[in-house]
Amino acid sequence: MSGVMKRMGMIFRAKANKALDRAEDPRETLDYSYQKQLELLQKVRRGVADVATSRKRLELQLNQLQGQSTKLEDQGRKALALGREDLAREALSRRAALQQQVSDLETQHTTLQGEEEKLTLAAQRLQAKVDAFRTKKETIKATYTAAQAQTRIGEAFSGISEEMGDVGMAIQRAEDKTAQLQARAGAIDELLASGALDDHSGLAKDDIAAELDRISGGTDVELELQRMKAELAGGPSSQQQAIEGGKGEQQDSAQPSQSPNKFDKS
Repeated sequence: MSGVMKRMGMIFRAKANKALDRAEDPRETLDYSYQKQLELLQKVRRGVADVATSRKRLELQLNQLQGQSTKLEDQGRKALALGREDLAREALSRRAALQQQVSDLETQHTTLQGEEEKLTLAAQRLQAKVDAFRTKKETIKATYTAAQAQTRIGEAFSGISEEMGDVGMAIQRAEDKTAQLQARAGAIDELLASGALDDHSGLAKDDIAAELDRISGGTDVELELQRMKAELAGGPSSQQQAIEGGKGEQQDSAQPSQSPNKFDKS
C-alpha cells in the first residue's frame, strides 16, 4: 500500500509539473522576478533612510549634550572665580556625567555611520544588479517573443498547427465534396444521354432530333450565304432569284414524289 501511494504521488507530481510547464510563460516569470528585486531594493533603501535618520538624531543629541557640557564648564569657572568651590565642583560633576553620555553617543554614532555606509554600498550594488537584470530580462523576452512568432509562422506554413490543421481538413472536405458532386453530375448526364433516365423537363433531345436541328441550322446558313453573295453581285433580281431558288429547293425536298394512282377514276 505504501508503494502504491508513493507511485500515485509521483504520478501526480509529474502531471502537475507538466501542467505548470505548459501554463508557465517565461516572460511573466521574468517580470515577476524583476518586481521582487525592485521590492527588495526598495526595502534596502528604506533601511538606509532609517539608519541615516537615527544617525542624524544622534548628531542632534550630541550637539545638545556638548552645548550643555560647555555651559556647565563656564558655570564652574564663574563659581570658582566667585569663591564658590562647592558650586564649581557640582558643575564639573554634571559636566563629567554629560561627557560620559557624549562618549556613548559618539560610539553609537560611529556604529550607525558605518552601517549607513554599508547599506548605501549594498543599495548601489543591488541597483546595478537590478538594472542589469532588467536589460537581460527585456533581451530574453524579445528573443522569446521572436522565437514564438517564428515557430507559429513555421507551423502555419507547414500546416502542423492546430488552427491550420482544421483549415486544411475543411479544404480537403470541400474538395472531396466538390469532386463527388462533379462525378454525380457527369454520371447523370451520361445516363440522360444514353436514355437510361427520362428527362421530365423536356429540355433533353434524342439523337434524331439533334441531327434534324443540325441539318436545319446548316440550311439556314447556306441560304444566308447565298443572299449575301447575291447582294455583292448586285441586283435585287439576282438576290430575289437566289432566295426563291433556295426556297424552291427546300419545297422540292420537302414534298414527296407523287406517282399516278391506279384507283383515280379521273
